[in-house]
Amino acid sequence: MVSAGDFRKGVTFEMDGEPYVVLDFQHVKPGKGAAFVRTKYKNLKTGAIREDAFNPSDRFSRAHIETKEMQYLYNDGELYYFMDNETFEQIPLTYEEVEDAIKYLKESTNAMIRFYQGKPFEVEAPNFVELQVTETEPGVRGDTASNVTKMAKVETGAIVYVPLFVNEGDIIRIDTRTGEYMSRK
Repeated sequence: MVSAGDFRKGVTFEMDGEPYVVLDFQHVKPGKGAAFVRTKYKNLKTGAIREDAFNPSDRFSRAHIETKEMQYLYNDGELYYFMDNETFEQIPLTYEEVEDAIKYLKESTNAMIRFYQGKPFEVEAPNFVELQVTETEPGVRGDTASNVTKMAKVETGAIVYVPLFVNEGDIIRIDTRTGEYMSRK
């Protein structure tokens, strides 16, 4: 059990049968009335973010989130298949469960998958990936006023803004948390 008075960033808890993670909190002690904890929290299944005030003595069950590193195998058109690196068990996931990460995952790339009560709910790509540029317009010389970028499509289908000197066939490093170009290999 975790009380609202113990909330910190990253603490997971269950409320009404749903798992949540604390994004931000503030202990408030007004001049009149009882103290409370103003909390911003996110539903781990739906991604919905809410803000609420809790009594510091409110108690919640701790949500146990299991994280496994799994390898992305392939996509059969509808489902995306991941394999547990230890047991070699394969699990199929829908596009809704992988949509944030799949644009940065090539086949046989490892990803972190989070489970709640044995069911996967989120796929997280590695923080940095190296992907090949498949489509981009050539950079025009003299178009360098200041920090000019252009769109580039990488081998997984993701669109990334890159500097003008990046060409088709180049391998680029991308920060998957922000979707930004980092460097060219």
